[in-house]
Amino acid sequence: MSTDVENTTSVMTSFDPGATVPPAHSPDELMAIEHKHGAHNYHPLPVVIARARGSWVQDTAGRRYLDMLSSYSALNQGHRHPRIMAALKAQADRITLTSRAFHNDQLGPFVAKLSAISGFDMVLPMNTGAEAVETGIKAARKWAYTQKGVPSGQAEIITAAGNFHGRTTTIVGFSSEDQYQDGFGPFAPGFVSVPFGDAAALEAAITPNTAAFLVEPIQAEGGILMPPEGYLQQVREICTRHNVLLFIDEIQTGLGRTGRMFAYEHAGIRPDCVSLGKALGGGVYPVSAFLADTQVMSVFAPGDHGSTFGGNPLGAAIAMASLDVVIDEDLATRAESLGTELMQKIRDLNSPHVVQVRGAGLLIGVEIKAESGTARPFCAAMMEKGLLCKETHAQVIRLAPPLTIDQEDLDWAFERIAEVLV
Repeated sequence: MSTDVENTTSVMTSFDPGATVPPAHSPDELMAIEHKHGAHNYHPLPVVIARARGSWVQDTAGRRYLDMLSSYSALNQGHRHPRIMAALKAQADRITLTSRAFHNDQLGPFVAKLSAISGFDMVLPMNTGAEAVETGIKAARKWAYTQKGVPSGQAEIITAAGNFHGRTTTIVGFSSEDQYQDGFGPFAPGFVSVPFGDAAALEAAITPNTAAFLVEPIQAEGGILMPPEGYLQQVREICTRHNVLLFIDEIQTGLGRTGRMFAYEHAGIRPDCVSLGKALGGGVYPVSAFLADTQVMSVFAPGDHGSTFGGNPLGAAIAMASLDVVIDEDLATRAESLGTELMQKIRDLNSPHVVQVRGAGLLIGVEIKAESGTARPFCAAMMEKGLLCKETHAQVIRLAPPLTIDQEDLDWAFERIAEVLV
């Protein structure tokens, strides 16, 4: 595979023939149109992507870039994986939506497959990760009222400072990030925050009204923050002892990203419920799910919760193919091997700009020293060299390529990372 990002002839032939068709607008024009008519709720790098395959994307001018972000882990299987695309096209030719007013022939097989893979009895499918978290919040509260005996309206859910679980008003209401809350209140009550990684603080915050502890096994959006050794084991023991649900958010960390199917498996524990999303849709369709055993999921009765598109046959067919790719191609093992090697190579650079390199599998954070500025200029410099990544929380470069990435391509990426960091 050519590594010359300026060689647009070889770049074009590695993508679709349509790449030779001139775009209707220049990149600057496209960005200007988006800026004029689109809400300014993102600050993207100045590149306009038009095509993608595997670990590579191509802009409207024909220049190729290696994707080291994977749409925040939604592309664990890479761009347009042939098996996922085949499932998408085959199902789209049959039926796409029934709503949950009727059964469809894809939902049952999908929830059965995800149940078997995860080990949880039941699955409630939704569309976005935030919806899966909201579903879990409702389940935990109703479980507390109907099974734990918490007085009506008094259930509390404990969350971890630095969390990122989505963008709904309920979820940003328990964020510790000022910008996520600024101008969007009032917020829903019933949430208590404790420091991430502090098991003693969790136990001290538990009351008879505590329904659940909602936590990410690694705080990805928070800066690839790793918990202390033994933290999740302590959390599991504390929640069990106090009859509190352990609700783990695996939306960014699940489905092979950290070197295990689920990141909590590194700790050898089993939570009571899990939220999934992003890579469950294989990078082509929004699919999410809330997973729990019957004791928790049985709190829902017809009319308690729902989604017009959740569990639709198109999404279910895509999700089944997406799961098959993760398992059949052993992407978790690839992530662990490739990620361990890449992290060590970046550490060995001894960059004068880097505080720390941390992560698990192919979820890697490179923290930039304050005296070197923010992480964004480093990401911009990598983009100029044909590498796409993005900063998170100002000081951290997030490196999270598709789990299908070739060793050769990852080596190519490291060469450019080294050029920027050294």
